[in-house]
Amino acid sequence: MLNSNISKLVQISQKESKQIIGLMSGTSLDGLDIALCEIKGSGINTQILIKNFETIKYDDDYKNEVKEIFSKNNINLQKLCLLNEWIGSKHASMVNDCLLKWEIKNSDIDLIASHGQTIYHAPKNLHHHEKFGNATLQIGDGDHIAVATGIITISDFRQKHIAAGAEGAPLASYGDYLLFNKNEENRILLNIGGIANFTWLKGRMDTNEIFSTDTGPGNNLMDAFIQDHYPGKYFDAGGTIAKQGSVNKNLLVALKDDPFFNSAFPKTTGPELFNMDYLKRAVERSGNSTINIEDTMSTLNKFSADTIADAIKKCINDTADIKIICSGGGIYNNMLMAHLKLQLSNCSFLTSEFFGIDPDAKEAVLFAVLANECICGDPQVYGKGSKGMPAISMGKVSFPK
Repeated sequence: MLNSNISKLVQISQKESKQIIGLMSGTSLDGLDIALCEIKGSGINTQILIKNFETIKYDDDYKNEVKEIFSKNNINLQKLCLLNEWIGSKHASMVNDCLLKWEIKNSDIDLIASHGQTIYHAPKNLHHHEKFGNATLQIGDGDHIAVATGIITISDFRQKHIAAGAEGAPLASYGDYLLFNKNEENRILLNIGGIANFTWLKGRMDTNEIFSTDTGPGNNLMDAFIQDHYPGKYFDAGGTIAKQGSVNKNLLVALKDDPFFNSAFPKTTGPELFNMDYLKRAVERSGNSTINIEDTMSTLNKFSADTIADAIKKCINDTADIKIICSGGGIYNNMLMAHLKLQLSNCSFLTSEFFGIDPDAKEAVLFAVLANECICGDPQVYGKGSKGMPAISMGKVSFPK
């Protein structure tokens, strides 16, 4: 006799239209993005409608608990163990609250797609241990979400990506290909979160030419610096503080002096490398120990913009008529976006809103798409699987009972 949970999963996979909640919690630790998506079809025939979206801000208690183990080499293992369950339960409670607010029954939701909370990202290019491969760790257990919401939950997407030979990030290329690829139109899908990344969609519908890569810091160094110098303030809204300063050329050169920026695409990184210690070392090397707050912020802003633009230029070469479709919190930093538009003046800039996807919701939506592919997609839609984009389905299934 077929297990009733598996039977229900089969029924969901065969539905013409599915209600899937995508959850995303990024390295910025600002909140949980909750996107309720109606998804029809799969693969390149995927159609998506965002029915509801909300970001539930994390309180200081949540942030402080996660920061105890976030991106640190040495942590309390008991705290890691406790937070795995605690975060899953917290996220489940936020989902339940949203559904109550939206006046939607939990039983009307087919699936939850949970990214979890990344606490450490360790690609080989960062850890340099010969006998170990790429690794990453997201916590916020899917079983706790499934039991607390009564909804089948798919989580832990990144492990399959690593098992198939890639680095566990970025995963955006899969959803970007299914939702944004267009024949004869060259597109860059740029996401400026804590770490910036982009997907290159060359307008030939050839999966062998598609890849997604991190470029380096997006907002995370700027945010960390603000949090260090302005208690209770979490980011430089609109680039206001950065606009008050001037770029320090010596510091900018020192910030760019890292092997990551010259390594081949695709590549991944995280706050394990780009953090306040990285900034401190760059300041020391540049001989600018007395640099003021405003000039530091201006330089960090230019650093993020330059490394994003440099990576895109290396990728596109002389390709013409490129649309850069932006998402993530960095799009609200006016100074950062001005730098990018100046350096990539041959490209046209849009946000994902133009295509019906809220820029703040995009990553949560992409995980909803990955969950849909997990239960009813065909990995062969990705062809032979280009480097960094193996032809796989991702996610682990947790049943409510």
